[in-house]
Amino acid sequence: MKLRIARDELLTGLQRVQGVVEKRNTMPVLSNILLEAKADGVDILATDLEIGMRGLYKAAVREPGSITLSARKLYEILKELPGGDLDLTVGENNWATIQAGKSQFKIVGLPSSEYPAMPAIEREGLTPLAGVGLVELIRKTLFAVGDNDARYILNGLLVTLTTAEKKTTLRLVGTDGHRLAVAEQELGATASKDTPREIKAIIPKKAAHEMRHLLEEGDGEPLIGFTKNLMIFRKSGLLLTSRLMEGNYPNYQQVIPKEKEQEKRVMVGKQELEGALRRVAVLSRDKTNAVKLTFARGRMTLFSNNPDFGEATEEVSVRYGGEPLTTGFNARYLLDVLGVMDGESVTLQMDTPLSPCLLRTGCTTWSMRRWTTASTNTWRGSARRSRSRSTSTAASRWSITGAASRPGCTRSRKSPRRKWP
Repeated sequence: MKLRIARDELLTGLQRVQGVVEKRNTMPVLSNILLEAKADGVDILATDLEIGMRGLYKAAVREPGSITLSARKLYEILKELPGGDLDLTVGENNWATIQAGKSQFKIVGLPSSEYPAMPAIEREGLTPLAGVGLVELIRKTLFAVGDNDARYILNGLLVTLTTAEKKTTLRLVGTDGHRLAVAEQELGATASKDTPREIKAIIPKKAAHEMRHLLEEGDGEPLIGFTKNLMIFRKSGLLLTSRLMEGNYPNYQQVIPKEKEQEKRVMVGKQELEGALRRVAVLSRDKTNAVKLTFARGRMTLFSNNPDFGEATEEVSVRYGGEPLTTGFNARYLLDVLGVMDGESVTLQMDTPLSPCLLRTGCTTWSMRRWTTASTNTWRGSARRSRSRSTSTAASRWSITGAASRPGCTRSRKSPRRKWP
């Protein structure tokens, strides 16, 4: 195998797959990337057996061939090299030589025959997406997805494609059992007669991260599709596949309160609330990050205390004319929501101190639950009930419960690692 390739071209390919490569050393070959040199360029492939990414990059191939090389070491070498072309040659016993100007590197690889093959994917059945809109949906939901949660299914993002009257709507849902984010968008493409009326799939958080990174690169129409056990995502010659997660997602629609049930309304500047929360949360308890909010006519008072360090109080001007009301939230969860909100002001709507709280900005709606175990009763058992279609027209919604609560989401043991198909 011999080829010449621009250093920046190869570095771009290596950067894209760094998040896919297996880092736990369960199988040595999964720490490598597969390089396949052929007439039209070089294919770079990476997989951890659950997620796979493949891309074709421009190269002058003098001798076709393939090899697997350490993704991390090759990336570190390329980062230190200056711009320009480099020569990659594979010799006996899987030794690869990289020649760039006066610099030469020799690294050992593994035979390409040991590398898992990605499944063959056809273009048919993929739905065109608005790239900018999909990035926003992921940004507004991914923060709520679980991270190594014992409840396996909560480590995934629920994706729903609904077709009605030749239009397709994409909805994303994320939750870690304490907070919930829902966002949806109508796709511009017209659905075909053969498109199923509704497709539901749960993709790993890692796959959603990689899809977001590819979307943020810019040009190219993204396409998404699903088979029985795979998600397929294409964009600008890149292919991302992910094994779907198995299990029943919680009945998230029962957690989101109806807007008409929220009688008390508070309007506050987004930046003012975010800044006050960050300051007051410094003296909140480490495990719970609890901050108490007291609403009175024209003002909101934030309070936190820590027996080991002290307490903090800050007052923020608001538009509120109702009776005094005190509630509380996990400051970190609330800050996560504010971090993805658009607009200059936020409207908080609630009924009682223990009832859920709706947050609105522009045409987007968020909902939150008070920091207490008593407020999560409506969630309990909801994961065991069947899901129903939401009748809400809001583009996005968030529901957050305090860190002390224990929502009764479906528990599912983590599925054993499977071989890549």
